[in-house]
Amino acid sequence: MLEQLAHLGRDPETGGYVRDAWSEADLELREWFAGEAGRRRLTLREDRNGNLWAWWGTPSPERPGVVTGSHLDSVRQGGAYDGPLGVVSAFAALDLLRERHVTPSVPLGVACFTDEEGARFGVPCVGSRLLTGVLPPERALALTDDDGDTLADVLKRAGRRPGGLGRDDETLAAVGTFVELHVEQGRGLVTEGRPVGVASAIWPHGRWRFDFRGRADHAGTTRLADRDDPMLPLARMVLAAREAAERRGVVATIGKVRVSPGNANAIPGLASAWLDARGADEDAVRALVAELSEGAQVREESWTPVVAFDTALRDRIARAAGGDTPAPILPTGAGHDAGILAAAGVPSAMLFVRNPTGVSHSPSEHAERADCEAGVVALADVLEELCR
Repeated sequence: MLEQLAHLGRDPETGGYVRDAWSEADLELREWFAGEAGRRRLTLREDRNGNLWAWWGTPSPERPGVVTGSHLDSVRQGGAYDGPLGVVSAFAALDLLRERHVTPSVPLGVACFTDEEGARFGVPCVGSRLLTGVLPPERALALTDDDGDTLADVLKRAGRRPGGLGRDDETLAAVGTFVELHVEQGRGLVTEGRPVGVASAIWPHGRWRFDFRGRADHAGTTRLADRDDPMLPLARMVLAAREAAERRGVVATIGKVRVSPGNANAIPGLASAWLDARGADEDAVRALVAELSEGAQVREESWTPVVAFDTALRDRIARAAGGDTPAPILPTGAGHDAGILAAAGVPSAMLFVRNPTGVSHSPSEHAERADCEAGVVALADVLEELCR
């Protein structure tokens, strides 16, 4: 299944993937998901926010199901495993349960959440945030991409109804437990010497837009003393973010910068930078942002507080996934749809598959086939345990 997806949205020069939400590549991936659901005689449903659900059995508020899955969109120039491994493994685990002649006592679902990465509109986990009501629909519809198109515009072109977005209690009531498998975005399992692990918690994290305003002018005729160049405070902020992050024990990244009007022979009038900050201590993350905010217009684009996964569910899954020895339990600084659902009160957990280099959000992201297969077996064991 991973090979079937390998060409979709792939940059032939870099080998990285560009799978923005609602792009042509994303729509092809959604069609692939529908095809896999059909081949397994699962009931396919797209909810009001564009998330896809493939059900073995019929869930209801009185009989909610166990759901697994992840997402298929990517960061720009991302790797092949972040997201797709969770979806592929979900279908493969279901196949394995059928080979074992397991008949779940509750409905079993495979989910594909829309726009988890937020690469196009800047806000991560749009599908699960809308589903749970964390992201107001009016704000979501007004989000714009780099071309100035709003999410409302994009949804209309994709044949969807923008007016239908919002919290979906009917869909939420169908999810009794959610388990997301994901490639590890770090080297914890390499250190542990184990192919599969379980998440303990997700660090608090957020994204902020910093706008520095100056005066556009000619690059050759304007004296240095007469310039109001917004790139200078932006550059100072980039360096200050690294120093403050080291001092406060958190991580801070400026991975996106936009300069306007963007002429090589002109001083810009506006320089914008997006800060991603995360850490185990929420107060330290907030303090870092406040420290960097002087002299800039700052807008918080997303914030997710710490998510501690349910301890009893986590331990139960660690035992089911670990074989003779419970799977190791690891924290993570990466956000996931499982974290959004857990924060909304849905019992949720995560499995990680070993990443030998620890590199993620890059074409170098990797997982060995044997570890991926171990992840499928672990996920099938977990689902069998939860569906008893």
